[in-house]
Amino acid sequence: MPSAASKTDAGNFFEDFTLGRKLVHATPRTLTEGDRALYTALYPARFALQSSDAFAQGCGLPSSPLDDLIVFHTVFGKTVPDVSLNAVANLGYAEGRFLAPVRPGATLRAESEVIGLKENANGETGVVYVRTRGFDQNGATVLEYVRWVMVRKRDKANPAPEAVVPTLARAISAADLAIPAGFKASGYDFALAGAPHRWGDYEIGEKIDHVDGATVEEAEHMLATRLWQNTAKVHFNQHTESKGRFGKRLIYGGHVLSLARALSFNGLANAFQIAAINGGTHVAPLFAGDTVYAWSEVLDKAETSDPGIGALRLRLVAVKNRSAEGFPLRTAEGKYEEGVILDFDYWALTPR
Repeated sequence: MPSAASKTDAGNFFEDFTLGRKLVHATPRTLTEGDRALYTALYPARFALQSSDAFAQGCGLPSSPLDDLIVFHTVFGKTVPDVSLNAVANLGYAEGRFLAPVRPGATLRAESEVIGLKENANGETGVVYVRTRGFDQNGATVLEYVRWVMVRKRDKANPAPEAVVPTLARAISAADLAIPAGFKASGYDFALAGAPHRWGDYEIGEKIDHVDGATVEEAEHMLATRLWQNTAKVHFNQHTESKGRFGKRLIYGGHVLSLARALSFNGLANAFQIAAINGGTHVAPLFAGDTVYAWSEVLDKAETSDPGIGALRLRLVAVKNRSAEGFPLRTAEGKYEEGVILDFDYWALTPR
């Protein structure tokens, strides 16, 4: 007779992954206005297009879309039980595209494919690369991205797979950015958006200190992991993590990303939509009680298929327990400076 334990799932360990394996993630999720409200409660998000139906309708849209990172977190959370339940850390992102606005009432699900594997030298962990796609209730792809994550091995003695590290594009081409259907930049109200700065006001190489800081509370990040159904032990389970590397739970990396993006409003209020993720690295851990600041650099500018919309390629850097003054990033030796926790490269759409 099989034991009751055989009905439970301990999640995949590194040796359970094989190149090309397809993962269909459980629990589709219908998003509502409640998700928007909770997102706003968790992060100081103030972008007008995602805050107001009336503002969005003035831009030619039927209603206000949900924040792009709500979509990202929801799809990401679907993947956790299969990809990163036994993770040590989520390491980075690439080749991400937001393909269509998502509004309350949409139901999202996710699928992933294993595209790379590499055991670490210590033989205790390995890096798993997956390409994930998020679909709405009609089967349309609304988001796709690659991420790589460090996952524990079940048994150090198990043999390592042949190392395969995928070659990933350094950036999404501006020609491949999706423009929200029906958007009319002529109806964009800069006064209501909170800043006058258009695409043409930004220069390549320009750096912006977003000034404001936000302290992370224990209750907030625990609420976020539950909201996104992110059950990775490193974020969720203090009993387990008290025996881990740091002796306490890590703040979910997406929590850092949303905080930094929200803080970037002060200086980039009209960067109204994240269109693509070119790359991203979670440089160092964040813990409850730490305070996050952020700064941005304009890496590139591009025209889009819509003459009223331009694209800014931005580097978003988050730091903890120090201000962003001086734009901390790397030392003279090329290492990340103390306190840098996120280095994120993305395309944002901005009215011209």
